[in-house]
Amino acid sequence: MTEQRPGEHMAAEIAQQPAVLAGLVERQAEIAEVAEKISQRPPRFALLAARGSSDHAALYAKYLIEVLLGLPAGLVSPSTATLYGARPDLRDVLFVTVSQSGGSPDLIEVTETARRQGALTVSVTNTPDSPLREAAELGVDVGAGVELAVAATKTYTATLLALYLLVDAVRGGKAADAAKLGELAQQTLDGADAGVQRAVDRYRFVDRVLTTGRGYSYASALEGSLKLAETSYLAARAYSGADLLHGPVAAVDGETAVLAVTSNGHGGQAMRDVLDAVGKRGADVLAVGSAAEDVPAALRIGVAPTVEELAPVLEILPIQRIALGLSLARGGDPDSPRGLLKVTKTR
Repeated sequence: MTEQRPGEHMAAEIAQQPAVLAGLVERQAEIAEVAEKISQRPPRFALLAARGSSDHAALYAKYLIEVLLGLPAGLVSPSTATLYGARPDLRDVLFVTVSQSGGSPDLIEVTETARRQGALTVSVTNTPDSPLREAAELGVDVGAGVELAVAATKTYTATLLALYLLVDAVRGGKAADAAKLGELAQQTLDGADAGVQRAVDRYRFVDRVLTTGRGYSYASALEGSLKLAETSYLAARAYSGADLLHGPVAAVDGETAVLAVTSNGHGGQAMRDVLDAVGKRGADVLAVGSAAEDVPAALRIGVAPTVEELAPVLEILPIQRIALGLSLARGGDPDSPRGLLKVTKTR
């Protein structure tokens, strides 16, 4: 039997993402059927429940729902139902639960509760036969295939795209802006090799990393921070660019590495003042995104341009590669991070 190399699963699953994304776009009609059922019961607002990487995908969906559908949207605290027994009136509410495994007891319970309280419940999961799918009235299968690495890569980007396709279909869209996303993902991965290697060499011995982004890209900053923490054990923190200027910037100095997600659009434009501020404090800035070449930074990794609401699907790809490279360079194995399991069960 051939011994598995460190990071082998994570590397393979990062490379699979263009094909996974292209396959998901081809299933747009299937997701549109779920969207049609949502449209038949127009919600007053939407709530989203998730944990871990899926929570970052849910935050992304919150932006999609508020901006593209014009509906209020919020992130749920599952413990209010599971630990405190809260039973709010959820009539005419869209309740979306996002979970790659579909197996966490708290997400299953909060979905069951929401359904009993009158919500239209939708599961978005990579496990279509999971208990979560059984708990929800409707379901979207992200179709990423089995993911062996502990750190989520292809399931994360597939979840982002599935959420976009769902919201786009609710507003009557036909996924036109996502049509070539698989090709753009391949372009992004192919074009990131040199920049990723420079970033790994530059930050191999760093202790503190701060990730930041605004708008849709805030989800990418959060996911990037998680990937760096769980694979390389870095003290990584994520902030909205706006929140960073409201206090935490005081802790930034010449020993701080700042990974800034800066893609074309309103969010990327709003990051310029943020990067000016951290630059004045001596931070070493790595800019990742389709607007990376237009901002002050020590290193830049470009991303294939797309509409702003789809940028998070692409801009996380080089960050995944950086997390993989740093983990290996620091002597770790991102496929077996200490203390972590593929499925985390909480209540």
